[in-house]
Amino acid sequence: MHFIRPFTGLRPVPDRAADVVAPPYDVLSSDEARQRAAGRPWSFLHISRPEIDLPQGIDIHAPEVYAKGADNLRRMLREGVLRRDAQPAYYAYRLVMGDQVQTGLALTARVADYDSNRIRRHELTRPDKEDDRVRQIEALNAQTGPTLLAYPSAPEVDATLLQASSPMPEADVTADDGVRHTIWPIREPERIARLTAAFDAMPALYIADGHHRTAAASRVAAARRAAGPGRTGDESYEYFLAVAFPHRQMRILDYNRVAADLNGLSAQEFLTRIGGSYSVERSAQPVRPERHGEVGMYLHHQWYRLRIKPGLAAEDDPVRRLDVSLLSDHLLGPVLNIHDLRRDERIDFVGGIRGLQELERRVDSGSMAVAFSLNPTSLSDLMAVADAGKIMPPKSTWFEPKLADGLVSHVLD
Repeated sequence: MHFIRPFTGLRPVPDRAADVVAPPYDVLSSDEARQRAAGRPWSFLHISRPEIDLPQGIDIHAPEVYAKGADNLRRMLREGVLRRDAQPAYYAYRLVMGDQVQTGLALTARVADYDSNRIRRHELTRPDKEDDRVRQIEALNAQTGPTLLAYPSAPEVDATLLQASSPMPEADVTADDGVRHTIWPIREPERIARLTAAFDAMPALYIADGHHRTAAASRVAAARRAAGPGRTGDESYEYFLAVAFPHRQMRILDYNRVAADLNGLSAQEFLTRIGGSYSVERSAQPVRPERHGEVGMYLHHQWYRLRIKPGLAAEDDPVRRLDVSLLSDHLLGPVLNIHDLRRDERIDFVGGIRGLQELERRVDSGSMAVAFSLNPTSLSDLMAVADAGKIMPPKSTWFEPKLADGLVSHVLD
């Protein structure tokens, strides 16, 4: 069995791509999804967030929500807005956000390689979020949200994608967040074979975003495998939808932290306590960390530059050396008594796409007491953690730009 394979993509017809394209299902609340889909009857949000077409306040995990998504998918097929390709293909997929340009490959990857950790993860998943994606896949009989993958250096893949993305694209859409999404089908047997062989030669792929989608695809495959006698192992449910980009082209933004209180300490006591692990220096400007071991901190209308003291960074441990881990191990835990980042309601997270001004706003408003700006986790650090079979702290990575929902989906036959 090959590592990846082409598939017959379910896509908008060319003149409807702009009407269909939608943000990933998990970056919007229900209210935000309703607003974004208002006046857009063909938005993919009617499939990915179908509660927007049901009474406000409905449980978003109610059976009728998933059924509504399936109804909306059938409606868009019936009206000719979505159409399934006639032959299997890969799809070159380019994302452009300002000066950030990355070109990857939409594909289906083997569930068995995820199960065996050849497709490597770096996050824990939550059962309730997995359950949601399982129900969605089963209701639609399709995977509609692609997993974002990174592949290690592969010049032959990069060159093939560059060649494949030179003609006129079949979909070219600038979404309402300003990100441009461009897609070219790759149908030529020679190119398909070359790409398949190049991925077969890779030791691993790395999940960047979409751990819950991938885990759900694995669960669906296991259930169908158990229920279906005479399986060949080549069924469509044995593969999951993904877009793989070269790791050197991908960009991780900072994923910053804000804390609701100082754990009963005065500002001066707090500064004294953190001085045990970090050097503390006032800054006249907002602090965007520029090197490993450095943190920006905003407290009482004042920015500070913190630097971890020598000997405290565990450089031989791929998880403990991360800046997000250093902050937790030497400040959030021992000083603020915040130990469980998943469950402690005193901590919140702010994606770097919102800028340092959002950290200032959260503190100046009084909703939070202190904010920390972090150095972005690197792709090489993420890959090192995954290669070691370890798990990163929650909210360690924020990838931009993000893939769109609706431009290409994978139907399970």
